[in-house]
Amino acid sequence: MNFSHPKFAVVGHPNKGKSSIVSSLALDDSVQISDTPGTTIKKRSFPLMADGKILYELYDTPGFQRARQVLAWLKQHDVSADKKQEVVQAFINTHQGDKRFSDEVELLEPIMEGAGIIYVVDGSKPYGQEYEAEMEILRWTGRPSMALINLIDQTNYEEEWKRALGQYFKMVRVFSPMKATFGEHLQLLESVAQLKEEWIVPIKNSIECFKQYYGQMLQQSAEAITQLVAESLSYVEQLDLKGEEATLAEEEKVEQKYKRALRGLEHRSQKNIEMIWHHGHLQKEVRDLAFEKIDLFSKQSVSIFGLTQKELIFTGATGGAITGAGVDLLLAGHTLLLGGAIGAVVGGASAYFGFEKLAKIKVLGQKLGQKYLQVGPMVNQNFPFILLGRALYHARMVASRSHAQREKLKLEMNETFKNQWLDESIRKSLYRHHKKFQSEAEIDAEDIKTYEKLILEILKKCINV
Repeated sequence: MNFSHPKFAVVGHPNKGKSSIVSSLALDDSVQISDTPGTTIKKRSFPLMADGKILYELYDTPGFQRARQVLAWLKQHDVSADKKQEVVQAFINTHQGDKRFSDEVELLEPIMEGAGIIYVVDGSKPYGQEYEAEMEILRWTGRPSMALINLIDQTNYEEEWKRALGQYFKMVRVFSPMKATFGEHLQLLESVAQLKEEWIVPIKNSIECFKQYYGQMLQQSAEAITQLVAESLSYVEQLDLKGEEATLAEEEKVEQKYKRALRGLEHRSQKNIEMIWHHGHLQKEVRDLAFEKIDLFSKQSVSIFGLTQKELIFTGATGGAITGAGVDLLLAGHTLLLGGAIGAVVGGASAYFGFEKLAKIKVLGQKLGQKYLQVGPMVNQNFPFILLGRALYHARMVASRSHAQREKLKLEMNETFKNQWLDESIRKSLYRHHKKFQSEAEIDAEDIKTYEKLILEILKKCINV
């Protein structure tokens, strides 16, 4: 057999989570999943691709329908163990086109073509003897096999399943496709490599490629978030004026265009992140929601992702002339500020007290020519942290979401998320970069690269890599 890459047929009783496991392991949310038994009626291949190379390939298959009849047919042929594979192949050849056994033929074909077996059971339901015919058929194929116990509901019959499955399979593992982490995914692949000696090297190679690919997805996410922040902070919106001076209506119009453009940049970045992590089929209404109606410019976003009054003042005081104790006194209501502390406080306090002001609005143009209204770049010092916090939260939720999940992506934000990644050192580093992005000067490529590295480390912390 030409074993160019690992191949596995995911088989079992109908409605036990086979398609969910394929979707989870293949990082493919296009796999059809339903609570209705018999949804999968044809085998289908789902390869996991990285840089044009197949890391491994999974076959989603129909469930067993007439296992006892198939086993009875096989047992009519009294052959030695080394001939049983030939009998299984004879069954496939004999019953091609036979609707009675179409499901069994579909699931057995990839196995007899060289795929390993991943047999899936629902460990939340009691073990029953009706499964033994299925497992015996799989044993007749002679292919390396393992069993996965999928706990679909809250009840747990894991131990009795392990005792039964251990009679038929070399390896038995518990695996939840809805909750599996990247680490658990790797552990499962490492277990599969032990099923057959010839598989060790190719599967180990696939694991290393998978690790590298995961790193690439993190890097691409950091690049996307960096692009979002840099573009948003430096973005400028313009509006041609009808007269010599801007009216209040024109100022409001250009400001609304400015906000709409920034929302568009955030939306585009979210779609990009979803595609990076193979979540292109998230429900459209979820992608269009602004974090369950928490808009980019809403007070909720400020309270959840923005800096506190103390953090803003302390971060804005970059000159170092004010100490933490001085900030505490200021926030406690004391107004006595002496000497050099005043200059430092001005920078920090303006960062907070000017929060309502997003960007400068200017009237520009030649004295005798067309004048226009310009808003941007962003001057508000809290906005970058709000934008970044939202982007990091979205990326974490998407990156950690199983591809087997089909319900809405719920983004239930709370203030604890910011505390997981934003400490004083990171806050100051980010603040310095944000100030550069907000200047009207051209953004330096080296600054972008340094910011990307910082975002990548923050992402790893957020996703617990």
